[in-house]
Amino acid sequence: MTTPEYFPLVDVSGTPHARGLQHGRAVPERVAGGVALYRAQLGRRGLDDATIRHLAQSMLPLIEAYDASYLEEMRGIAEGAGVPLEDIVMLNCRTEMLFGYADMKRPAETSADAAPSEDGDCTGLVVLPARSATGRLMHAHNWDWRQECVDTGIVLRIRNAGGPDMLTFTEAGALARHGFNSNGVSLTGNSLTCHEDFQKGAGVPLVLLRRRVLEASNLAQAMKTIWASKRYCANNMILAQASGNDGSGISLETSPGEIFWTLPENDLLVHANHWMSPSAVIKLRDPGLPQRPDSIYRQHRVENALRRVEGRIDWTDVKAALADEFGKPDGVLRTPKPADFSSISATVATTLMDAANRVMWVARKPYEARNFQEYTL
Repeated sequence: MTTPEYFPLVDVSGTPHARGLQHGRAVPERVAGGVALYRAQLGRRGLDDATIRHLAQSMLPLIEAYDASYLEEMRGIAEGAGVPLEDIVMLNCRTEMLFGYADMKRPAETSADAAPSEDGDCTGLVVLPARSATGRLMHAHNWDWRQECVDTGIVLRIRNAGGPDMLTFTEAGALARHGFNSNGVSLTGNSLTCHEDFQKGAGVPLVLLRRRVLEASNLAQAMKTIWASKRYCANNMILAQASGNDGSGISLETSPGEIFWTLPENDLLVHANHWMSPSAVIKLRDPGLPQRPDSIYRQHRVENALRRVEGRIDWTDVKAALADEFGKPDGVLRTPKPADFSSISATVATTLMDAANRVMWVARKPYEARNFQEYTL
């Protein structure tokens, strides 16, 4: 038997630049791996190095206008990892650069044929305390994306003097992805697509928006953050707040023009990669669904598996639901398979969060073995 491999824990604190410097110095090889991955992905889309650099530089004023401290943190990461700032911008704005650039080159009338897939084929869920065996809110997620990210992912623990501390699973060099903060606010994200994507001008890069959400004092502020931010493309964000044996959760389906929401039913909320709000289904065209129709049964199977649990749902039940391989390789648990632009898609990580208890468990390459490492805030 081989020794299980886990994502490294990176501790950062101090000023934004100091945090970035610590981040970059701790995992320079993982930062370099991510840079190589996305440079290759952009190259396969026909972008040369000069264009990639130009796109990254064009994001700088957007980042600074949204939050200058985020740009300072990126400068620190670049310095610590020994890479150009543009490479760190690319890691934090990869969605906008991978998919937005291609869509901006298309005529608007053909944009519905494009189906950007920022987070691959993810599945997220929340179990409210009334159904939870622990008596606390449970928040979990499968991140399906590029297989190479099993070697670029990290867990980042941020001691934030100006706000709540945070624990986030993310890509090395990126400011945030999924996680929770010391106020009990938690976040996971799922890809969505619509005909408005990249058609209404530049918006807040998703990584920065998620980082801002993880700085929220409560669930209401997290929701306000999303409503207040101009959005570049569609995305679903499952937000929750856990407080002792109480908690609440909501799924916000966001398009560039509107926000739709779904709430837990019978204390359970599950979302995959298709629009679930009836209003959104009526208003928006979804170019991504024909490419990933499995989203429909993934959402349904996870919800049904958890609803069938007699009594309260425990973490064993959640793990089993997220390990469902029905339809392999197109299951809830994604086994490696060819994807677009010569890449390999897989479930990179399964993340479980007990935000009230300030603990997260993450399994790397869960399609091979579901070995969960514990991380605490």
